[in-house]
Amino acid sequence: MKRQVYLAMKSLEEAKDLFFSRFGSELRTGVEKVPAEEASGRITAEPVFAKRSAPSYHSAAMDGIAVRAEQTYGTTERSPRVLTLEREAVWINTGQPLPEPFDSVIMVEKIHQIDSDHLEIRAPAHPWQHVRKVGEDIVATQLLLPQSHRIRAYDLGALISAGVFSVKVWERPRVAIIPSGSELIHHGAIGDEQALETGQIMEFNSTLLAALVRESGGVPIVHDIVADVEEGIRESLKRAIESDAHVVIINAGSSAGSKDFTVHAISELGEVLVHGVTMMPGKPTILGVVDGKPVMGNPGYPVSATLSFEQFVRPLLYRFQGSYAPKRDTINVRPTRDIPSKLGMEEFLRVNIGKVGAKYVATPLPRAAGSITTLTKAEGIIRIPALSEGLSQRDEAQAELLVDKEDLINTIVIIGSHDITVDILADEIKRRGYNVRISSGNVGSLGGLMALRKGTCHIAGSHLLDTQTGQYNLSYIGRYLKGKHISVFHLVLRDQGLIVTKGNPKAVKGISDLSRGDVTFVNRQAGSGTRVLFDYKLDQQGMEPKSIKGYDHEEFTHMAVAVDILSGAADCGMGIFAAAKALDLDFIPLEREQYDLIIPTDMLDLPNVRAVLETIRTQDFRKRVESLGGYDPSKSGQLWTEVEGG
Repeated sequence: MKRQVYLAMKSLEEAKDLFFSRFGSELRTGVEKVPAEEASGRITAEPVFAKRSAPSYHSAAMDGIAVRAEQTYGTTERSPRVLTLEREAVWINTGQPLPEPFDSVIMVEKIHQIDSDHLEIRAPAHPWQHVRKVGEDIVATQLLLPQSHRIRAYDLGALISAGVFSVKVWERPRVAIIPSGSELIHHGAIGDEQALETGQIMEFNSTLLAALVRESGGVPIVHDIVADVEEGIRESLKRAIESDAHVVIINAGSSAGSKDFTVHAISELGEVLVHGVTMMPGKPTILGVVDGKPVMGNPGYPVSATLSFEQFVRPLLYRFQGSYAPKRDTINVRPTRDIPSKLGMEEFLRVNIGKVGAKYVATPLPRAAGSITTLTKAEGIIRIPALSEGLSQRDEAQAELLVDKEDLINTIVIIGSHDITVDILADEIKRRGYNVRISSGNVGSLGGLMALRKGTCHIAGSHLLDTQTGQYNLSYIGRYLKGKHISVFHLVLRDQGLIVTKGNPKAVKGISDLSRGDVTFVNRQAGSGTRVLFDYKLDQQGMEPKSIKGYDHEEFTHMAVAVDILSGAADCGMGIFAAAKALDLDFIPLEREQYDLIIPTDMLDLPNVRAVLETIRTQDFRKRVESLGGYDPSKSGQLWTEVEGG
């Protein structure tokens, strides 16, 4: 089997035009009648008219007395009128029918009772005062809901009130989802503690896609996993087409690999309209039609699968129901750093967003198409056009929001060195009941100070060692934050050292062993506090970076370093003890360092910043941090010093 080569990739707009135009504007599911009480979220297939008026009788809108308005004319404070109960007035409660011949209600607060038979009023009433007349809300035969209306919770009350007890709606479109891949295994096939075998991958895209189908008003039909066998994929597609499904998604098997049989199956049973879209992630998308039904070859990487679904399947499902996919809110943001992008590909960049001062800032998340957590962590998506080479920090870009705008106002942006305790802070601050989100960007300690200087974050996390004085952070604040008044708060003391494979098979004992040819190293990125410390340790040993195999292999977090060692990509790396402990790796301590939160003093009065400081001062936070190992949080939240930069 030859590899598929994308010879004629389409732009996103071209692909949409080809795909959607193939099915015409009258694409619809069938019509079904459902009970009104079960119709929330459904879309009307025809206009709905009231069968009854509401209210169906004249009724009192207030507690008081029912009167004939004309009998009260001329009444004043100086010339009050006495009414006889049962003959000229009757007591009435809110909602009760208005008895004839009365046509008005006087509120109980405006009545003075003389005795059991007589009442005094001191102002006249006018006809239909405080009365709900027949049909005041709904008149029989009036239009209640137009065709193609999404029924909301309060629409149900109007339907029942108007005597409409069932309604015709478009059927929910049914979507067959076929996961493919010989390496896939269903989570139900293994126990909670059972490890995956080498080469096995937990299949979760079908669960993800099924949830997206439901959110779009559809009904997912998830098929069993199909192995990478051409005949099997073709037969699974054929069965799905012959079923009552309106749309078929084959997940994975849509790229240019030699075992990607999806495109062949679609072309043999129908027609391939698009193979490859200039979007990133999502390039391998296949769009086709078989027996008049839309078929999508959906990429296997979860972020690609999600974005491809949202561009093609989501709008299609709404069209089946006679509606349009609702648009998400957007907001203008400025990037916290320059963002290069590949020319010729429209990129969907996942970002964290927060409001710093008067502007909204966006910090890019990792771009890996296989990293589903970039969607779980993202507050928005920036679309970088295909003809753009990226965004600079000076550019303003539009971000599509994945959260409520209110969440952005309550977001604290922390940029700087990666530390696991920031993740603990994000959870603990929520547990304590604060409506505060923590958005963190791991760009290294120096990158955090630069973000503070540019005004693109509230707090920087830093552990920059001044190798001349032995102090942390202060000299760097003076150098890079000139003219700014800065408050420095302790977060933790933490153990830095060499993370090595469990059992330390290479017998690494210290920095000097890294120059051995049989030891592969993984480093932290330039500008990070860990890199500064490591380079300082090298200088103390009189070692040159070029003597270390892997010195230029960089990662942006301590956990990424630990994962490289766990996976065998490296034998050793510089990182914190907590990362080694989390993955059951060995650790050689080198330094207990100081990690601080750097905050502009004028931000200390912000309620959300105060919430951060209050949280890290609590015993609950400190206990959770201590349990990670390698941390001393005894001074967390203490003001260490105030510095005037410059």
